[in-house]
Amino acid sequence: MRVDSRTGSHLSPRTTLVLSRSEIEGLVTMAEVIEAVEEAHADMSCGTAAQPAAVAMKLLSGSGAFLAMPALADRQGLAVVKLLADIPDNTARSLPMQRSVALLVSQDTGAPVAIFHGQIPTRIRTAAASAVATHHLSRADSRVLGLIGAGDLAVEHVRAIREVRAIERVVVWSRSQVTVARFIERVGRDFPNLALEGAAAPEDVFAAADIVCTLTPSREPHVKGAWFKPGQHINAVGAPPRPDHREIDSAGMARARVFLDSVPMAMHDSGDLLLAIADGAITAEQASTEIGDVITGAATGRTSAEDITLFNSVGLAIQDLAIGNLIVASARARGVGREIDLTA
Repeated sequence: MRVDSRTGSHLSPRTTLVLSRSEIEGLVTMAEVIEAVEEAHADMSCGTAAQPAAVAMKLLSGSGAFLAMPALADRQGLAVVKLLADIPDNTARSLPMQRSVALLVSQDTGAPVAIFHGQIPTRIRTAAASAVATHHLSRADSRVLGLIGAGDLAVEHVRAIREVRAIERVVVWSRSQVTVARFIERVGRDFPNLALEGAAAPEDVFAAADIVCTLTPSREPHVKGAWFKPGQHINAVGAPPRPDHREIDSAGMARARVFLDSVPMAMHDSGDLLLAIADGAITAEQASTEIGDVITGAATGRTSAEDITLFNSVGLAIQDLAIGNLIVASARARGVGREIDLTA
């Protein structure tokens, strides 16, 4: 086994590490992932990482959609392909609507480094990307976090946003009061000094919060731009990567200064963006700034305390590569997972 000099990741020359969902739990910290995701976006800006648009596949025989998401990065010396399955019929089967698996490959030799379950890494890196955008776009004095949606991704966003802003209060809304109660119990247990409250309506979240994260798998927009207030930062995260799904209405996209995780990916998969353009609310040129360019200084982020900023995130394979590299290093250091020689 050797150590890659570029990242310190432990890369086996012969075996492939296979990691299940439960084995991944607890292998990395949120602070580590935020740093790695920020570096990944900076590398995209500098041209040392490649993030092409995903390849979408769907047949008339079924309602499921499949996305093959590739990326390549010099920093880690790795390539990745994640296959994301979006299966609406799984809800009736009591199965997750979205499922994914990722393959990491050595950039030097093409050898398969690891195969891992995608659910936990996707959730963590998604929240980490919101934290990176929040760090670079929100007001530094932001203290109130608002959440539209109260599931696992909402819990992860509390952990992530608290790494970059001194959050004192969280206001959360969901269609299900049971989900809100479960969220408050879970987050209150982890952060006993954090003020937590449920909101009666989504507009109440926007009225209270400095930072809002929209985290629902919505098809129709349930967030209205009329609710946005000066100085607010919004992370639009929840809508599935489909051009006909969105959380934010066209007026909201028009009111905010919009920043993207990736222009090609957003123009391919973001219903929030594409439907607003189709409605004539904004132009593609108005939403052409990537967060990586803000990180490196190639583009300007927030310009005043009154700016309304919006980070539209569709999720990138380069983020999966970044967190995957951390997970593999940690798993091998701890002896977690199964090593398989696929060349045998």
